[in-house]
Amino acid sequence: VQLQASGGGLVQAGGSLRLSCAASGRTFSNNVVGWFRQGPGKEREFVAAIRWSGATTFYADSVKGRFTISRDSVKNTLYLQMNSLKPEDTAVYYCAAAPYLIVTTIRNAQRYNYWGQGTQVTVSS
Repeated sequence: VQLQASGGGLVQAGGSLRLSCAASGRTFSNNVVGWFRQGPGKEREFVAAIRWSGATTFYADSVKGRFTISRDSVKNTLYLQMNSLKPEDTAVYYCAAAPYLIVTTIRNAQRYNYWGQGTQVTVSS
């Protein structure tokens, strides 16, 4: 599986961006796909995830209500709509894919075995 993330950029606080992650090499079925981010001097952290079948979503508390994860099964593409962006959202955002995961492991980056190259999101104050 190859994942290609795009859509990052520079935006002012309060603005919006939509990230995309195009997958190739296989079609997802029972997989979990998600977004993680790594800010300057910080560890990689979970942002959001979605079960490809059924579309159940999971969010980090820090982005709940502001970010929306979705997927297009026809285009085999994952999205992250980010609204009301804050300077603390500044990070490199990575998309990732995993086999079926139970709820308690969905936020664990080590459970994801496919990763995109990352896209930079910078939010200015």
